[in-house]
Amino acid sequence: MPSPDPEHPGLLVRDPFQFSDSMLLIPPQLVPCLACFDGEQTTLDLRENLVRITGQIQVGELEKNLAGTLSEAGFLEDEKFERLRSTRTAEFAAAPTREPSHAGSAYPDSAEEAGKALSEFMQGAAPPDAGDSLIGIAAPHVSPFGGWESYRDAYATLRPEYRDRTFAILGTSHYGEPDRFGLTRKPFVTPFGTAITDTSLVDELAAASPGGIRMEDYCHAVEHSIEFQVLFLQFIYGPDIRILPILCGSFARSIYQGGKPEDNDHVKRFFDGLGNMSAREGNKLFWVLGVDMAHMGRRYNDQMVAKADEGEMLAVAERDRDRIQRLSENDPPGFWDLIQENQDDLKWCGSSPIYTFLKAGPRARGTLHRYQQWNIDEQSVVSFAAVGFR
Repeated sequence: MPSPDPEHPGLLVRDPFQFSDSMLLIPPQLVPCLACFDGEQTTLDLRENLVRITGQIQVGELEKNLAGTLSEAGFLEDEKFERLRSTRTAEFAAAPTREPSHAGSAYPDSAEEAGKALSEFMQGAAPPDAGDSLIGIAAPHVSPFGGWESYRDAYATLRPEYRDRTFAILGTSHYGEPDRFGLTRKPFVTPFGTAITDTSLVDELAAASPGGIRMEDYCHAVEHSIEFQVLFLQFIYGPDIRILPILCGSFARSIYQGGKPEDNDHVKRFFDGLGNMSAREGNKLFWVLGVDMAHMGRRYNDQMVAKADEGEMLAVAERDRDRIQRLSENDPPGFWDLIQENQDDLKWCGSSPIYTFLKAGPRARGTLHRYQQWNIDEQSVVSFAAVGFR
């Protein structure tokens, strides 16, 4: 991403998988040289770029330093990177629990401080409706500090008697393989305590679509879309809730090449397996969708400078609401038709969990409780919502 510090311009490079914990600042003049590390160009191509940039013939030392720095940080696909990746994936596979990856950054890392923060977020919440017809919610997975009003309006609908259900959490897999679903048997830990993963349901889904899942998917180690939902659920019901955590990879092939996600046999079998589970378990399950919606602005490779609820973002809001309407009407084909428009130029990262819920979950109608846009930085906007399903 571009450096946010005007006094230190350039490109900040980090590893979202956290195989490496390094962060580098690439000076503006050297940013074009990163394109030389594509596995196809050679050191001669890199040298030619450096000569052109610096106006100097002797660039050997600069070339060596650039390549060496990237390698040492774990940012080149070489032996150093493979060691880092192997170590981290093995550590996650061997770990007895899924430890919190965003405590201390996206929310406080102590139970007391996290409780204070969530108590403040939930202030002013309306009491839940009477009756017991709610079967699920959609909440953001953006930082709780940025999306607290939508988190509040989604989680305020939960009634005390839902505590004994298994919370089937469908989260966006930002880094997972397309057309695949990430599963884990590990209990989820937050500052509030340890949530119990229903391993029997995990095993059932793994057996239903072995080619469609990644068991003990490393993406769980770094993904926030489920972690934030577990945090709010534990705040409401206590630490020892039961969960079924499912990361949903992008359905990018369908978006860019046409057709429906279930045209992929692995995806279809997973939908069938989840649908059979939903029909059998009924109200023993409660569905939680951890989803954000549009991603617009410079951070997301748009030319425009995006401002929440202003200018071009007003048209984005209209299109977002059209999609939310199709979701609320339980119209999977209509929802996916809108996602495929312009190859999803709105960049809805929550489209795959939503479509998975529509295809495999109970037939439910949605009620929109809040729609929001938030400037994640001065030039970029994320949209999200609170939706209840009955």
